[in-house]
Amino acid sequence: MKMTSAAAIASSATCQTNVNSSMDCFLKAKGYDISKSSVGRYAARTNNATQRLLEAQEQAKALIEVIKKNPDADYTEGAIQIATGELTKRIASAQEEWDDLPLDQAVRAIDRLSRTKVYKDKVRAELAEKMKVALEQFKKEVYAELEGREPELMDKLIKVANRVAERLEDEE
Repeated sequence: MKMTSAAAIASSATCQTNVNSSMDCFLKAKGYDISKSSVGRYAARTNNATQRLLEAQEQAKALIEVIKKNPDADYTEGAIQIATGELTKRIASAQEEWDDLPLDQAVRAIDRLSRTKVYKDKVRAELAEKMKVALEQFKKEVYAELEGREPELMDKLIKVANRVAERLEDEE
């Protein structure tokens, strides 16, 4: 709300003696009647938002580094962990931000993350089973094709298939 010019002048004189309220004084000098606590709350929200952005940026950088170092890595797991961590922090803090995210929405988000994890694990298990079946079929075909004619080549191919199967089991 705008103040009269006389009130603004009087407020300006008061502001010059109080260095700690420069933003409050600036706004009052422009004719706006705003309390120091309102300015402080706004500054706190702005600082919190800035901090969250910086944290998110650091997490994204860390995830990108992991992907660069190991392109075959499952980065969806890392992304899910970051999202879960952020939701957990949000629930644990339960401050002013909590008003922005109703409890039912937070619970639904956690539920979605859980379902995503279950689905991902299911798909991974199905894929691992299909790989095992494919490797067994490969070994059968190698035996059928090379047995008796190329025993050394057959042994080498079977060893390679066995190493691949071991790697798949280690990844599970």
